[in-house]
Amino acid sequence: MTFETEVDVRFSDLDTYGHVNNAVFATYLEEARIEYLDEVIGREEELLSGGVGRTGMVVANLELDFRRPVRSIGSVTVAVEITDLGRSSFTIEYEVREDDVAATGETTMVAYDRDAGESRPLPDEWRDAIVEFEDLDGA
Repeated sequence: MTFETEVDVRFSDLDTYGHVNNAVFATYLEEARIEYLDEVIGREEELLSGGVGRTGMVVANLELDFRRPVRSIGSVTVAVEITDLGRSSFTIEYEVREDDVAATGETTMVAYDRDAGESRPLPDEWRDAIVEFEDLDGA
């Protein structure tokens, strides 16, 4: 995968079974996604708040598959890669690792016009930055 980041595993992430609760994995993906987008597209505050142009993004789909539990406090590595780039959306694949892969995930992200309350085409600057970073041909 093209991008990796460390995400803290907090004591509060563990459930009564002594492992990271399944719902917390979605937060790990979110943290890694924000770091990826900030590095690749930049302007994190614009992306999250709808700053200039009032274009943001929303999660249209989230999938998680669990392979093994994460039981220790410390950190996990989350690998991120955009695998599909559409007109108004893109697909991100993830691996959550603690030595071995503990979970895999996928989100479909949609560019969103906050003023109109609907999806919109991906801004060219986002598309160009993703294509360059991911080395996508003909996207």
